[in-house]
Amino acid sequence: MDEIQVESKPLLVDRELPEHDVETPYGRLHCTMKGAPKGDRPVILTFHDIGLNHKTCWDALFNHEDMAEIMQHFAVCHVDAFGQHEGANTFSTGYEYPSMDQLAETLPLVLKHFGLKSVIGMGIGAGAYILTRFALDYPNMMEGVMLININPCAEGWMDWAAHKISGWTHAEPDMIISHLFGKEEIGHNHELIGRYRHHILNDMNQFNLHLFVKSYESRRDLDIERPVPGINARTLKCPSLLVVGDNSPAVDAVVGSVIIYDMEIDNLCLCSSLQPAKLTEAFKYFIQGMGHMPAASMTRLARSRTASGSSYTSDGNRSRSHTHDGNRSRSHTNEGSRSRSHTTEHGHTDGTANNNVDQSAPKSTEISC
Repeated sequence: MDEIQVESKPLLVDRELPEHDVETPYGRLHCTMKGAPKGDRPVILTFHDIGLNHKTCWDALFNHEDMAEIMQHFAVCHVDAFGQHEGANTFSTGYEYPSMDQLAETLPLVLKHFGLKSVIGMGIGAGAYILTRFALDYPNMMEGVMLININPCAEGWMDWAAHKISGWTHAEPDMIISHLFGKEEIGHNHELIGRYRHHILNDMNQFNLHLFVKSYESRRDLDIERPVPGINARTLKCPSLLVVGDNSPAVDAVVGSVIIYDMEIDNLCLCSSLQPAKLTEAFKYFIQGMGHMPAASMTRLARSRTASGSSYTSDGNRSRSHTHDGNRSRSHTNEGSRSRSHTTEHGHTDGTANNNVDQSAPKSTEISC
């Protein structure tokens, strides 16, 4: 997770939200429903990363003013992993924390509890892994999914050894910080890092957090298969949006997953930082491509780009906007250093919904955000 911060005063006012404890074979799963489900529309279901809960992970995004229009159309169900919510009781000694696969198996119980037929997933890090597993095992329940900083692979033996060695010399909060943020962020944004370190140390139940971290470190490969014509491969059947900060420690894993697995991804979004306005813009384009909110207005960010894109520099060239020949900022263009995405093979998009595209054959393309 690169920087997720509030860029301006939030428009939405946080208020007491209905909290639910969903019974599962592994204990009660804490969920928070924001808004009421609207007809047959899916609900947005979120899952957080290690070291976070739904508030510290998602409040900056869902309280941002650009999310107001989306919140008018969709209810949101925030899921907290076992023992990670505020005020969680410490698990008893000997409690066997569920695996990543088992956590994914609890999500159908969440849908049943709230009477939901399907959801649009939004996960980051460990939460993205869990939602992907859920989408693979229950494709009819997932209409679409936005995966931020996902690592679909099991922890390799070198990663395991590195964690073991660093565990001898560093406290677990520092290991979590290095998972959430890139080296540049850690080295320069001391205020942000200090705020998250304080949260991890003071707001999270340390015993419960340790169990969740160990569960994530013990994950197995998602076993996503390369799509083969005529064969029902085990791959994501729903529209998918991959998002990663270009300074994120997960950038190689995210981009590599598209190449290694040839994942049928609708959009690969490389952001200079994961800020609410940029995430909102990418997510709005994504759900519009799924057929929702066709009359939605442009975000403030998109409007500013449209305005700047209509101006010309003194030599007659377009300013840096959504042009194909512009010098795109640190993105997956063919000329850029990170040309590992499928833009060459599948083409390029600026993130707007394209109703003429064959929806039965998702493509791996790029959003500029």
